[in-house]
Amino acid sequence: MNYFVHPTAVIDEGCTIGDGTTIWHFSHVMPGAVIGNNCNLGQNVLVATNVVLGNNVKVQNNVSIYEGVICEDDVFLGPGAVLTNVINPRSAINRKDQFKTTLIKKGATIGANATIVCGHTLHEFAFIGAGAVVTKDVPAYALITGNPGLQTGWMSAYGHKLVFDKNNKAVCVESGELYELENGSVSRI
Repeated sequence: MNYFVHPTAVIDEGCTIGDGTTIWHFSHVMPGAVIGNNCNLGQNVLVATNVVLGNNVKVQNNVSIYEGVICEDDVFLGPGAVLTNVINPRSAINRKDQFKTTLIKKGATIGANATIVCGHTLHEFAFIGAGAVVTKDVPAYALITGNPGLQTGWMSAYGHKLVFDKNNKAVCVESGELYELENGSVSRI
């Protein structure tokens, strides 16, 4: 075992946990879950059956990741983030055959207490602000805030708001990387 599990955590047989991962107090990893290398699951985290977490995924306290969620490498899920898997849940109606896939692409951040309605893709380095409610796909590098979530800017891979000049170029204040805004999308150049 090349990972750490706190004694109060429950790790079901049939899951896969990568090297260097840490799983903290009162967390539960269910059968069929796949967790990559060097992940960190905070206190009271649920990783449900068939969830996939890539490498270096950080899940803060009190997050439930339900079946249908796929997180690529370097994803950050803030405290209390909510990830759903059924569009129209009812207690008396079994809809396990209607789970929607939510794909969170490399480097995306979901802020504290944000809600991601299932069936959408958050593209590379998308940044969902605290408390935002995401109801549609999110472009790469987009900053989403509010309820309902609206795009209010663009973020660098380092998590800084990008300010574009008249030539549609911006520089990350931390990394010095150059970005370009073209036809409504941002890319690193």
